Amino acid sequence: MRRSFLWMILLLAGAFALVSREPQSDARLRGAFRQPARNGWVFVHLEGSPSQVGFQHGALLAREIEDARKVVALELKHDTEKDWEYFRQAAEKDLWPHVEPEYREELQGIAEGLRSRGVKLDVWDVAAMNAWLEIPNYVKWREKTASPPAPEHCSAFVATGSYTTDGRPVIGHNAWTGYLDGARWLIVFDIVPARGERILMDGFPGLIHSGDDFGINSAGLMITETTIGNFSGWDPDGVPEFVRARKAMQYAASIDDFARIMKEGNNGGYANNWLVADYKTNEIASLELGLKNVNLWRTRDGYFGGANFPVDPKLITEETDFAVNDPGSSANARRIRWDQLMQENRGRIDVAAGKRFLADHYDTYEKRDDPNERTLCGHIDLSGRGLKPWQAEHGPAGAVQNKVADAAMAERLSFAAAAGHACGLDFNAAGHLRKYPAFEWQRPLLRDLPARPWTVFTAAR
Repeated sequence: MRRSFLWMILLLAGAFALVSREPQSDARLRGAFRQPARNGWVFVHLEGSPSQVGFQHGALLAREIEDARKVVALELKHDTEKDWEYFRQAAEKDLWPHVEPEYREELQGIAEGLRSRGVKLDVWDVAAMNAWLEIPNYVKWREKTASPPAPEHCSAFVATGSYTTDGRPVIGHNAWTGYLDGARWLIVFDIVPARGERILMDGFPGLIHSGDDFGINSAGLMITETTIGNFSGWDPDGVPEFVRARKAMQYAASIDDFARIMKEGNNGGYANNWLVADYKTNEIASLELGLKNVNLWRTRDGYFGGANFPVDPKLITEETDFAVNDPGSSANARRIRWDQLMQENRGRIDVAAGKRFLADHYDTYEKRDDPNERTLCGHIDLSGRGLKPWQAEHGPAGAVQNKVADAAMAERLSFAAAAGHACGLDFNAAGHLRKYPAFEWQRPLLRDLPARPWTVFTAAR
């Protein structure tokens, strides 16, 4: 009995020693925490100065960031034929001079947090990861090559006034991307910065902005976007898009603020059609942010849909190679579907309706239900057409996660999210590669993408 008791004391002492050696004692981690995964999502709370927020981010998500960097490097190598060192140098020499001090400190903090957990990535790795979505246009400018135009990412809507059940804004978005990175785009960030507004946003490990850009801030803004399809443009003297997107999420208190921050120093990188709602005024807006052409439309009674289609004729002509009159293209088919759904559900749009919209499989070109690249819930992997030039036939890509919120949820800094396809269809990586060996290059990192239930996330109190 005495021997058993002594063994128990020794085991407890050993456990205490292990806990005491955990780096949680670092003062920079004070107030930060990570919750166990919920239905595929990892919730992290970050707070403090830029360097503290960055350090917490790097430390709490170290393994996820290490893994995500491998995915980004693999995709960029395949798409651009450039090694990772090329992007590190681009981050240091061409992008870093245009990153303002606050976000330099946060990026450096992420690198320090990674080092504290034994991950050997530096600030140039972190900066290159943050510029990952806009870097293809940089490559096209730097190399003067005809690299593929911006891929088509995401479906989204925002509605207000007579279109919603209570006359207040409702916003929804699903991220379209390759399943390689999509299976990892499952972080919920709750950020309380020393300056600016509190932010609740979805995101990708290591990025200081959301990346697919769905978020709510404590000033009353609800923000999302979809990429402008077939866009080309780059200003080497501009501010990186990832800096402007984060700054707008953090500091904008109105639609005018948001538009101003996004336009200041616009470099044309990752050009998007931004959908914004202000639940204080019930106004919504669409900011079509090209490089040469910028357009802002707003209303207190209406809706805006996003599906990678450019709107302004001048922008289409001068900055895109977009087939406006092709009803069989993904962007045009989804644009038609948004208009149909908004009119069919006028006066009845709420969070439940938003969830249905993001799971929709109606193909307006074929006029039937068929999950493919033309449906709001995108399934490029199921399409024999693919989504060229971004994805070849049966490319493992499509809608990877979903978010929706109404004004009442936004007031509580809350949104509902679903990992995987909102429709409930799963993606099996091994089975897909057996059937379509052209994508064998993805095998080392490609994961299954199971459909998970909707889950509500709220900023920590």
